[in-house]
Amino acid sequence: MENSAGIQASLAGRYASALFDLAAEEGVVTAVESDLEKLRAALTESTDLAAVTTNPQLSRAEQASAIASVGEVLDLSGLTSKFLGVLAGNRRLAALPDMIRAFNMIAAAQRGEVTAEVTSAHALSEAQLDTLRTKLTAREGRTVKVTSSVDPDLLGGLVVTIGSKRIDGSIRTRLNSLAHAMKG
Repeated sequence: MENSAGIQASLAGRYASALFDLAAEEGVVTAVESDLEKLRAALTESTDLAAVTTNPQLSRAEQASAIASVGEVLDLSGLTSKFLGVLAGNRRLAALPDMIRAFNMIAAAQRGEVTAEVTSAHALSEAQLDTLRTKLTAREGRTVKVTSSVDPDLLGGLVVTIGSKRIDGSIRTRLNSLAHAMKG
């Protein structure tokens, strides 16, 4: 399995790696990945849930009870629920978003996938994303999962980040380069 030392060195990475190993052992990696996506969405949408995970004034028991209730509402698998209980018991719920990201990276590496973060000036259509995904897959030689975001400051074009590689085809960068070249 391709686990980078950076992921393994972080607290979130160690927890994510342990969860991945358990999920792989039980053959439920896809289910856990789905559970973590539900959790990520819930953390993003609910400021109350995010507050529960980061509030140091709540006791371990209160956090465990709250996160167990969330697990029931989201219909999380047994392994994911136990994992959340361990996090609550160890006062590590605040690192949950980083753990979710690390787990996704580990799972993607295991499947031979790489994630490309695409930033554009305007929202891309599904057809445009599919075309981009196909071209990036051909370039990288492995499956590319594309996540997109919008940054109107780019003016036009794309900025694609794959791991530590960055492909900047934005109009803003081209204009800045042109201005720099004209100065001298």
